[in-house]
Amino acid sequence: MRVFVTGATGFIGSAIVQELIGAGHQVLGLARSETAADSLAQLGIAAHRGDLTDHDSLTAGARACDGVIHTAFIHDFNQFMANIETDRQAVGAMAGALEGSGKPMVIASGTLMVSHGRPATEDTAPLSPDMPRVASEVTVLTTPGLRGSVVRLPPTVHGAGDHGFVPRLIGFARDKGEAAYVGDGLNRWPAVHRLDAARVFCLALEKAAPGSRLHAVAEEGIPMRTIAEAIGAGLGVPARSVTAEEAPIYLDFLAGFTAMDNPTSSALTRTSLGWRPQGPELLPDLRDGGYFS
Repeated sequence: MRVFVTGATGFIGSAIVQELIGAGHQVLGLARSETAADSLAQLGIAAHRGDLTDHDSLTAGARACDGVIHTAFIHDFNQFMANIETDRQAVGAMAGALEGSGKPMVIASGTLMVSHGRPATEDTAPLSPDMPRVASEVTVLTTPGLRGSVVRLPPTVHGAGDHGFVPRLIGFARDKGEAAYVGDGLNRWPAVHRLDAARVFCLALEKAAPGSRLHAVAEEGIPMRTIAEAIGAGLGVPARSVTAEEAPIYLDFLAGFTAMDNPTSSALTRTSLGWRPQGPELLPDLRDGGYFS
């Protein structure tokens, strides 16, 4: 299968590319710069120039391939809602290009929008139709004649090259001299290693049923206090409980996120795709994965 991959040079996308190649697929990677195109070329991967705002390029890339995996996202929290809209339009353009083709399209979404305080399953609906990325989910799951599926990722996708939430929490703790958590810290975050997440996308492309919601979750929920204590141990600083009012001082823009309770199950995904996580869990990866070097 020839697969159009957006975010092909990213933290998760690059792992997906290697997983696809290992499974015998060909990859056409979206590249928004010459640097990205060169990176893909060094791996023997064809580059397709464009970006998430270039709908003509996205449409052409999707039509030139047998399937699409969409992981690209503009990670600028200063204009988060604008980036959500950009994602919605990009998904709409690619899904529209594949409408009626029967081809697979797999997009990334997130678990934070579906569970606060109870384990969410793949059948759990978003908390609100206005939650971020819900519109993108709906588009890919309901486009006629498209074998669309959604892979919900936990807020903690870890592994070599991680530049997401955990490294930022480490940075805040290093700056403040304390690893903060909100309240009692018993709220839970799910987690997955990037290589395990990549396998979910590849399996979804190959065999997910149309309209599938899938959870790339290896650990259902790790208490935030435990994560903060691991960060503190890695830095040699204490972990500290802070109030919701104090949280922005210690956790900046992540204050609200780190207070969320987001336990998430992947039992249905494991059954339907035959997926079994193999990578290290979060706490051993924090200890041994070079996060504090």
